[in-house]
Amino acid sequence: MVNVTVWNEFLHEKLHDEVRDVYPDGIHEALKAGIGTEGFQVATATLDQPDHGLTAEVLANTDVLIWWGHMGHDKVEDAIVERVHARVMEGMGLIVLHSGHFSKIFKKLMGTGCDLKWREANEKERIWTVNPAHPIAAGIPEQFVLEREEMYGEHFDIPAPDELVFVSWFEGGEVFRTGCTWSRGQGKVFYFRPGHETYPTYYNPTVLQVIRNGIRWAAPSGAAKPVRGNHQPLEEIKAK
Repeated sequence: MVNVTVWNEFLHEKLHDEVRDVYPDGIHEALKAGIGTEGFQVATATLDQPDHGLTAEVLANTDVLIWWGHMGHDKVEDAIVERVHARVMEGMGLIVLHSGHFSKIFKKLMGTGCDLKWREANEKERIWTVNPAHPIAAGIPEQFVLEREEMYGEHFDIPAPDELVFVSWFEGGEVFRTGCTWSRGQGKVFYFRPGHETYPTYYNPTVLQVIRNGIRWAAPSGAAKPVRGNHQPLEEIKAK
């Protein structure tokens, strides 16, 4: 069983009717329901909770953290960012969705500005599976279409991904590295682009399958932790 925490700032849904119409209980609840219970134990956390719902205890019991943020990036306390960062370095998986590319935690892990082109024009997005052998692509077709999405376009200011799994093409002509992975410390990071708040993207079965695959891929592997710091010699060091 993989313990998953879905974090959502939960601001748009409270402030904007057009978002609440799509996600009446919040993006986090839609993702929780879409991920399901087959092999997963899913909890949620939101910005307005104490410690943004990400207490030391919650994170210690989280195998994979999913992050959705947009208008509240600057409201996330730096101490919580450091706490999440430490857990990723220890081995917790992190999946960053859509506008989470500008979150404090993603920028800290990437070490870059993470900026990009964007446009809201109700345009078609075609997502291509460019690494079909990758575990995150398991059961995903060669390409699939989202009829309406926000455009994200290159150049995406990220370090070169360890693995590129998906690439998007948009009706207006742009392309984007839409599914990227990295290793950070003992943890794994997966960025997946789709999920603008005014579109029902997180009800799409293929998008949800990608996220479920991402959870399984990012979950801690149980590998031994490296030993660091001052260390006693394994063999006698003879005086010179």
